[in-house]
Amino acid sequence: MYQEFISFTKKTFKTDEFIPLHAPIFIGNEKKYLNECIDSTFVSSVGKFVDLFENEMVKFTGAKHAIATSNGTAALHIALLMAGVEHNDEVITQPLTFIATVNALSYIGASPVFVDIDKDTLSLSPEKLEHFLTHKTEMVNGNCINKKTKKKIKAVVPMHTFGFSARIDEIITVCNRFNIATVEDAAESLGSYYKGQHTGTFGLLGTFSFNGNKTITTGGGGMLVTNDDEIARKAKHITTTAKIPHPWDYEHDMIGYNYRLPNINAALGYAQMEELSFILKKKKILADKYETFFKDKSIQYITGPKESISNYWLNAVLLENLEERNSFLKVTNENGVMTRPIWKLMNSLPMFKNAQTGNLDNAKYFEERVINIPSSVIL
Repeated sequence: MYQEFISFTKKTFKTDEFIPLHAPIFIGNEKKYLNECIDSTFVSSVGKFVDLFENEMVKFTGAKHAIATSNGTAALHIALLMAGVEHNDEVITQPLTFIATVNALSYIGASPVFVDIDKDTLSLSPEKLEHFLTHKTEMVNGNCINKKTKKKIKAVVPMHTFGFSARIDEIITVCNRFNIATVEDAAESLGSYYKGQHTGTFGLLGTFSFNGNKTITTGGGGMLVTNDDEIARKAKHITTTAKIPHPWDYEHDMIGYNYRLPNINAALGYAQMEELSFILKKKKILADKYETFFKDKSIQYITGPKESISNYWLNAVLLENLEERNSFLKVTNENGVMTRPIWKLMNSLPMFKNAQTGNLDNAKYFEERVINIPSSVIL
């Protein structure tokens, strides 16, 4: 079976060379816009391409505002601050996620609480979230208080894993009952929709990543989106060092962050946005090829939940057990087909080993069985 998959992958990608997990493609105006940016000399945080890139994100996602940042972690850090998370607060998220999700809340001095995922979405479970909040918290003066730690739970951060949407509407309904803000980690889900609405636009704020391995890339970069006018204004202000606009004076009115996306990165992102529909179309073709190949085989291809459209950022398969997962990883990588396991559970890392958790059976199940397979766009 392993050799059959390797042969299929090399035939699909039309190469006998090394096949990476997810390589970016540059097929449009990337070089043209980069040269234009260089010629303008505006290569840092001021320049027209930052605004153009933000405007394209607004048009594509349907969000009212978009603020470009230096990376996705920075976007999530600011989003949590805008949601009111403070030092010594708690933030509920899923244990099966990339480290950036938990790093961002840690920058504030908040603590994570881990709640399990659903098997059909690989993202935060609204039922398990509701169970935790119902049995482990109490409302005091409008605040959701953790009975065990006596800390305020200020936000919930579901992550749309591999571009598969969480049941985000149900999560928000639960959060609203407990007066908790929802901040979507949509780093992996540009081009993914749930019930016809783009991921990242359901909660109070949403964040995206444009790292080199994402659906589109700016080399390194992120984006915060929101429909709240005041949040958008303040987020843009503090990501540009909280400098009060003035022709020459340097005056700052609060603690700010040097998180603004450079214009030269935005030039790349703007060109990539022009090709996004093509990229998503090609990624769906690859996903269909994988689904057909794995049909009626012992390895399960993960297709994501109903009522959603996935961008198929990283295709994923489910192995029978940990031993088979490790064997698959060894054989494929030794034969020039890059595959990788899903992340280790965040609560198993030394920084978060003392974090409070609910029952994490689903997360543990997937940690031992999920592998990502090559997902680059086939030209």
